[in-house]
Amino acid sequence: MPTHKLAPDIPTDVLAAEQAHLAESRAALTAMRAHAQSLSADAAGDWVSQQILQSLLDQRVAALADHPDTPLFFGRLDRAGGDDLPGTIYVGRRHVHDGSSKPLVIDWRAPVSRAFYQASPSDPMGIVRRRRFGYHGGKLTAFEDEPLGEGAEIGPSKILTEEIERPRTGPMRDIVATIQPDQDEIVRSTLAQTVCVQGAPGTGKTAVGLHRAAYLLFTHRERLARSGVMIVGPNRAFLSYISSVLPALGEVKVDQTTVAGLLGEHSAPEDPLVAAVKGDARMAAVLERALWLHIVKPTDGVVFTKGAYRYRVADYEVREIVASLRGTTRYNPGRAALAQRLAHMVLVRMEQRGESPDDRVQDAVARSKPVKQLVDAVWPKLTPEQVLYRLLSDPEFLATAAKSDLTPGEQELLGWRKPYRGWKSAKWTAADAALLDELRDLMERTPSLGHLVVDEAQDLSEMQLRALGRRCRNGSATVLGDLAQGTTPWSTSSWESVLEHLGQREGEVTELTLGFRVPREVLDYAARLLPSIAPDLAAPRSLRPGAGSLTVRQGLAVAQAAGEALAKEGSIGVIVPDALIEEVSTALAGVPHAVLDPDSAQEHRLLIVPATLAKGLEYDHVIVVEPADIVAAEPRGLARLYVVLTRAVTSLTVLHDKPLPAQLVA
Repeated sequence: MPTHKLAPDIPTDVLAAEQAHLAESRAALTAMRAHAQSLSADAAGDWVSQQILQSLLDQRVAALADHPDTPLFFGRLDRAGGDDLPGTIYVGRRHVHDGSSKPLVIDWRAPVSRAFYQASPSDPMGIVRRRRFGYHGGKLTAFEDEPLGEGAEIGPSKILTEEIERPRTGPMRDIVATIQPDQDEIVRSTLAQTVCVQGAPGTGKTAVGLHRAAYLLFTHRERLARSGVMIVGPNRAFLSYISSVLPALGEVKVDQTTVAGLLGEHSAPEDPLVAAVKGDARMAAVLERALWLHIVKPTDGVVFTKGAYRYRVADYEVREIVASLRGTTRYNPGRAALAQRLAHMVLVRMEQRGESPDDRVQDAVARSKPVKQLVDAVWPKLTPEQVLYRLLSDPEFLATAAKSDLTPGEQELLGWRKPYRGWKSAKWTAADAALLDELRDLMERTPSLGHLVVDEAQDLSEMQLRALGRRCRNGSATVLGDLAQGTTPWSTSSWESVLEHLGQREGEVTELTLGFRVPREVLDYAARLLPSIAPDLAAPRSLRPGAGSLTVRQGLAVAQAAGEALAKEGSIGVIVPDALIEEVSTALAGVPHAVLDPDSAQEHRLLIVPATLAKGLEYDHVIVVEPADIVAAEPRGLARLYVVLTRAVTSLTVLHDKPLPAQLVA
C-alpha cells in the first residue's frame, strides 16, 4: 500500500522544531543581507572598479532579499550517511548559512538537492526519508514524510497536489517545490546542450525554461555573468506575468524582452501574406546579395601625394584587393580592410623609394582624402535601412537580388506600392525588423549570449529565429512552445525546423505531455480541436480529473458568470474576441475589473483578456466569450481557440450565443 506520514499523525513538537529551524534560517538570511549591505566598494581603487564592484554588491543584496510569503525551504532530506555531507539537508530557494558558515538551507540547484526531485523507493539515491512541507503565508503549517529507504510504494503526495492546485493571483510563481522528475531532467541539462521542449498546456514548460535559466546561472555563474542570459517572450504582458519567478530564486541579473524589444519596435501595419514572405528564410540569401550588390567594380586607381612624390596604386590592383575581400568578411570590416590594404600598397611604394614609414603613416594614408574617396565610390558606407529601402522600393534591384529564390509573384508582393520619399522616412513593420537585423549582422557581427530562453517559439518566423540564433551562436538555448498553439500564418509544424533556423541543429527535442495545472475535463474538451490544428500531436493528459470544472452555457450573461466566479477563490480571466473588448467591459461595468494591456499585466483579480494576448497566461477561473468569433477573427482561429480554452487552472466556463465550432460539438 502507498504510504505517507502526514503532520497530524506526528507530535506537534516535530512541526514546532521545523518552524524553529525556519525562524533560525530567516534570521541567518537577514544577517547575510546585512553583511552584504555593510560591504563597501571604496577599496576597489579606481572609479571604474568601484562602480563594477558596487553593482555586484547591489546584485548580491537584491539576491538575498527575503520573501515573507514564501518559506526559505520546502523540503528536507534525511540521508543514509557514509560521506562528509550532513545527515539532514533542508532544500530551499537559496543557500543560507549561519555565522559559523554552517549550512541551514541548501540551494535547490546544488547537486546534493537533486535527490529531492529524483529519489524514489526503487532508487533512493542514499535518502532514507524525504519530507515535504506545507505552508501558508510563508509559515510552515504541515509536513509529509516519504520513507524512501523502506522500498515501499509511495502514493501521490497530498502536499504536492495541493501546492500545484493552489489558487493564485498576480504574477507567475516559481515551481521549485513541485518540479517533477521529467521536468528536473530538463532543468539540469548541461549548458552546452540546447533543449527544445514541446509542452502541452499545463505541463509547466515556461516554468521549466525559467528554472533551467536559474540552474545554469547557479552552476556556471562566472561564465554566464560575462556572456549573459536572456529570456525572450511573446509580449510585454507575458513578461510582466513571469517577471517575479527568477528574482524569487535569487537571480536578478537576467534580461527579459520580446522579439520586438530585441530587434526594434516597428509596428507599421502589413498584409500577413507579405509578412509571411519576409519571414521566409529564403530572404537571407536575397538580403546578402542586395548588400554586396552595392559594391561596384573599381575603374580607377588611387594616387597619394606626399611632398614632391606621388604614389600610385593601379586600377587592376584595386580590383584584386576588392575581389579578395568581397564576400570573405562582413561588410563594414571589409570596407575598413579595403582602406588599410590600399594604404599598405602606398607604403610599399614609399619603402621602394627608401622611406621607412610606420603604422601611423599607414593609418594616415587610410584616412586620406584620395583613399576615402575611392573607398566611398567602390565600397559605399551603408545602413541596413538604406539597403532594405532600396530593395523594397526598386523592383529591378529586387529582381536582381532575388534571382530564383523568390517568384515574380512574391517579388510583387514585397515591393512597396507607394514608396516612401527616402529611407529615413520609411515606416518599418515587425517583419522588416528581422530583415534589418539580418543586414546588420552582415555588416557587423552580432554579439552572442551565453544562454537564450525563447518561449512560444512556434509562432516565430524563420527570419526571426535566425535573428535569435545569432544571439546564441556561441552559446546554447532553451526553446519552449507547443505546435498546437501556433497562431501566426508562419507558425512552424516542426521543432527540427525551428532548431535548424536557430542555428542549433544538434539541439535535443523533448516532450512534456502530462499536465499538472489544467483539469482533465477542460483539457479533453480543448483537445477536440487537435485533429484540425495539430493532427500529429498526441492528446495531452492531465493528472487532475477536474470533475465539474467545465461549463458550457448558451445565453448566459457575462456579468452573471463573472459574479459566480468572484464567489470562488482565485484569479479570473474573461477571455474575449478582441473586437468585443469594449462591449464586454461595458457589460461588466458594475463589477470591479481591468482590461489586460499588451504592454503590461495589470494586478487585478478579474481581468478582461483579449484572445490574442492570452497565450502563456493562466487563471484559476476562465470565462470564454463567443468561441465562434475567436475562430473567425484570424486564419488560424482554431489554434487561437485552443490556446484560450487551456488557460484555466480550476474551472472553465464557455459562453456563447452563436453556434459553437463544429469540432467542439460532441
